[in-house]
Amino acid sequence: MSAATTAPDAPAGEQADGGGQPGRRRVTSQAELEHAAFELFAANGFEQTTVEDIAAAAGIGRRTFFRYFPSKNDVPWGMFELELERMRARLKACPSDVQLMDAIRVALVDFNKVEPTQIPRHRRRMELILRVPALLAHSTLRFAAWREVIAEFVAERTGQRPDSLAPQAIAHAVLGVAVAAYEQWLDDEDAELGALLDAAVRQLGAAFAGSMS
Repeated sequence: MSAATTAPDAPAGEQADGGGQPGRRRVTSQAELEHAAFELFAANGFEQTTVEDIAAAAGIGRRTFFRYFPSKNDVPWGMFELELERMRARLKACPSDVQLMDAIRVALVDFNKVEPTQIPRHRRRMELILRVPALLAHSTLRFAAWREVIAEFVAERTGQRPDSLAPQAIAHAVLGVAVAAYEQWLDDEDAELGALLDAAVRQLGAAFAGSMS
């Protein structure tokens, strides 16, 4: 969830599209725009910050903002789709002799791995995603896409359809324990996210032991 990739430079004549503060260096990547937005969210609140505010702080115009993000609600999610593809590939590459829940646990911990220098920003990201009411509906759509990756993997391992009960139940359960681990992490600055996720999925796996291979 924390990845960000380089985006195209803003075009010349940016001021013409109604954004950009004169003299301010324009952002040249999605990561930089995300950083500018996070600063405003922290200072003014998510709901009080507008797309126009973010564009102005980033030295770009409103239209250019939408080249980086479809909406303000998408900013906290960063490059989520690319990260989902990475998790899907990680699961697919897992040897077939690795137990189902062990494979999911390892992939989940890897998916949520964050460089130490990025931990403060990742905390802000997850606080927005999990604790801002205005983002809850948007988060529901993102979480559905996340669950589908897990359901597809479970279905492939068990010979079922992704929309069958067992794959869906496991996908919902894994998301639930992941969110619980994140909540614990947000409440305790000394906690280590990877360890919490590992422990949460191990406990979930014990509940499924013997029912899945």
